[in-house]
Amino acid sequence: MNQDLNLTQDDILEKEFKIDTRGYRLKEVDQFLDLIIADYGTFIDVIKKQELEKDRLTEEIIRLKKQLRDASVNMEIAKASSNSAPVNNVDILKRISNLEKVIFGKDE
Repeated sequence: MNQDLNLTQDDILEKEFKIDTRGYRLKEVDQFLDLIIADYGTFIDVIKKQELEKDRLTEEIIRLKKQLRDASVNMEIAKASSNSAPVNNVDILKRISNLEKVIFGKDE
């Protein structure tokens, strides 16, 4: 990113314009301001690209969390259906509690 920029903060801070009899040289000031404007354009482009990337990554995180929740629920269901031992009410309540933790719990 720094390769595309014309100025650093120090360049702007330390810039001194030569003074004519009527004030600063307008052409010199205009050229300097053009560099500043170009840098602002570069910053805006970089920010827009980063915001798009952030949005894409946020959507991917949401999608992956949903997949993880679904996989956890399917795993719990598979565990529950593969047990050949008799199931009592306490076991059912524990399984429901675990499923609720997976679905509504820690992820978000």
